[in-house]
Amino acid sequence: MKALIVTGMEGAQGCAAALTKLVAMECEVAQGRRAALSALKRNQYATVVVDENIVDSDPSGSELIWENAGLAIPLQVNFALSGTERLAREIRMALNRRERERALAHEAAAAAIGVEIKSTVAGLVLHTQLALQDRTAPAPLAEKLRVVADLANTLRNQLAPAP
Repeated sequence: MKALIVTGMEGAQGCAAALTKLVAMECEVAQGRRAALSALKRNQYATVVVDENIVDSDPSGSELIWENAGLAIPLQVNFALSGTERLAREIRMALNRRERERALAHEAAAAAIGVEIKSTVAGLVLHTQLALQDRTAPAPLAEKLRVVADLANTLRNQLAPAP
C-alpha cells in the first residue's frame, strides 16, 4: 500500500522520499485538493496525510478529500511544525492502530460465529434426542436420528473450549 501526502509545501517530494524509507511504504505527494482527489480516484492508499494549512484554507475541499479517501487512515498534520521523523511516527502509529482494530474485529466476528454455531448444534442435539424418544418412529428412521445425534454431539464436543 501507499501513503498519500497532501500539501502545498515546497520540498514535499524530499519529505515523501524520506518518509518512504522511514515507514517502508511508498509515499506519493499531491500538491493540493485537485491533485489529491485525482490521486484518490486512481489508487487506494493505506493513509492520507493532509497538511493543516490546506484544511484551514479550504475546509470544504479537505472534506472532499476525506470523503474520497475510502478505507485510508486520515491524518491531519501541521507540516510547518512536524518533522519527517514525527510524521513517520504518526503514520506508523496510525497503521499499527488500524491493524489492532482489524485483529480485534476479526476476533469478535469469529467469536460471534462460534456462538451461532454452538447454538445451532445444541438445538440439533436437543431435537434429535427428542425425536429419538418417540417410540413410534420406524427403526430405519431411529437409526438415522441416532447417527445425526452422534454427529451433533461430536461436533459439540469439538466446539467446546479446551480445559
